[in-house]
Amino acid sequence: MPTFSKSNLLLIFVLFFCFQSHASAAPNVYDLVKYGVKPNTGANMSTLVNSAIKQIVEEAGHNTAITIRFKKGRYDFYPEGAVRKEYYISNHDQDNPKIVGISLEHYNNISLDGQGADFIFHGRMLPISLIENKNLTLKNINIDFQQPQICQVKILENDIQAGTITYETAPWVTYTIKDSVFYNTGHNWEMRPVAGIVFEQDSKRIVYNTSDIAVGTSKVTEISKGVIKATNWKNPKLKAGMIVAMRSWQRPNPGIFVHKGENIKLNNVNVHYSEGMGLLAQLTNNIYLEKFNVTFRGKKDPRYFTAQADATHFSGCKGVIIARNGVYENMMDDAINIHGTYLKVLKKVNKNTVIAKYMHGQAYGFDWGYAADSVQFIQSKTMELFDNKNTIAAIEVLRQNPTDPIREFKIVFTKELDEQVDPQLMDIGIENLTWTPRVEFSKNLVRNNRARGALFSTPQPTIVKDNLFDHTSGTAILLCGDSNGWYETGSTRNILITNNTFINALTSQFQFTNAVISIYPEIPDLKSQKKYFHSNIKIENNKFETFDKPLLYAKSVDGITFKNNIISTNNDYPAFHWNKKEILFERVINAKIEGNTINGKPLSLPENSK
Repeated sequence: MPTFSKSNLLLIFVLFFCFQSHASAAPNVYDLVKYGVKPNTGANMSTLVNSAIKQIVEEAGHNTAITIRFKKGRYDFYPEGAVRKEYYISNHDQDNPKIVGISLEHYNNISLDGQGADFIFHGRMLPISLIENKNLTLKNINIDFQQPQICQVKILENDIQAGTITYETAPWVTYTIKDSVFYNTGHNWEMRPVAGIVFEQDSKRIVYNTSDIAVGTSKVTEISKGVIKATNWKNPKLKAGMIVAMRSWQRPNPGIFVHKGENIKLNNVNVHYSEGMGLLAQLTNNIYLEKFNVTFRGKKDPRYFTAQADATHFSGCKGVIIARNGVYENMMDDAINIHGTYLKVLKKVNKNTVIAKYMHGQAYGFDWGYAADSVQFIQSKTMELFDNKNTIAAIEVLRQNPTDPIREFKIVFTKELDEQVDPQLMDIGIENLTWTPRVEFSKNLVRNNRARGALFSTPQPTIVKDNLFDHTSGTAILLCGDSNGWYETGSTRNILITNNTFINALTSQFQFTNAVISIYPEIPDLKSQKKYFHSNIKIENNKFETFDKPLLYAKSVDGITFKNNIISTNNDYPAFHWNKKEILFERVINAKIEGNTINGKPLSLPENSK
């Protein structure tokens, strides 16, 4: 008979206790089919699903750990009978009310398991909202729309001399032509496309050196059903067989909206289309993505696009953001964007008090901070931080009517403000440091999307590792910061970018795309800047496969390492970028560049990088 030491016995007891505690806390399982929620009926589920979930929670008891399961199959959600909510969603159009397919509000300890179910939405809807939940898991769910607001067409003929282009709409597209103007239509909506992204037919990659293009929606005639001739569309880069995703700039709803959550997990969730971000999370403490994908419906999917904007976007979150093993492809903006929001100081009331305001038209209507939050101030023109941090003693929303959206705040601080913190002297922004997250972005695939790959703007430790950035069209990784336009914070002070592979970034010109990795804060008056915005950036052991020159661009950085990176060049596309240097720095100090090779030889450094 075996003998055990006291330490071993103690370990066994602890493990047994943990197992028993876990077993006793195992959640109850509720099958929605027993509540009348059945797949593949074609019926409108907008009312039934929400009612059934509410009934289950009441039966189980609030805060009881439960799993709610769908039976695998298709569920259709229509605006008719859907929940209507007033939501102000960061980086989206602030139109209200939002029409919500599944609204989960104030639920704790719930796991919603789709078991591979397809949620198909009709019209203009916000598919899923997660509002003020704790310990909530969403898993095994596919989100899609019957008719996306992006209109996909195929180029049939381009008569460059005549200035006419003939195109064919995809089979699912419906449209109308009024006064020779083309409108894409759907369930209770119509939209005139104003711009487009053009894709290669076979690879589904964005066509080299095209970026955003004008589209032919005026002076059109219908040649036959689905075949349109545009007599006011000139673009010599468009060839027969190319696919154009014609779109507007509207972004009313993300696929999933998370607001004021805590410990939110999204596992094996696929967003195949949304008219905004795939996921938008704001004011959330700890969010975990495991196999969260913004992706096609398999290899045979006839579409060439996914989300209308970013795949994932996080605004004013704290705790941790972990995104692992995701696929982000063919969206109309970035794979991930993490930032806070600067308020602009409008008035200094006294030595401890200011009036401050949300400035951007897609960033207002929600809380910005709370008593005891730590803050810092920044000079907007030079993007220089004031030395002294402060703490919120009290914060009050200012508005004329109780129903007005949140825009302005009266903020009282625990310590007296610096004398220079005065909007009569300069433009000043405020950053909330408490609501900044630690980040891990690892083992993800980003490919064939518009604009940029990944954006990180947090002073907390950030690690970007083991990812593949494949034909991101613009910059693969961007570190920015802006207190003048989007008002998106803030300085990155501790980031490690390692073991990533970058394949043919920079095939088109987009904003901030100065190199494969672009460190580009918006600084209107760089010449007057004395301090540095970003710091402690490490880029190590990555692989770059590129057809063009620029690898790394950095501006206003104190402390950057570019080490042991392997670069190989190819002839997949003609080099065209304006930046002809592998490494280009503006106001950078304490740079360490060593051990890098290009085509097997040491990478030489330009003068401004030494």
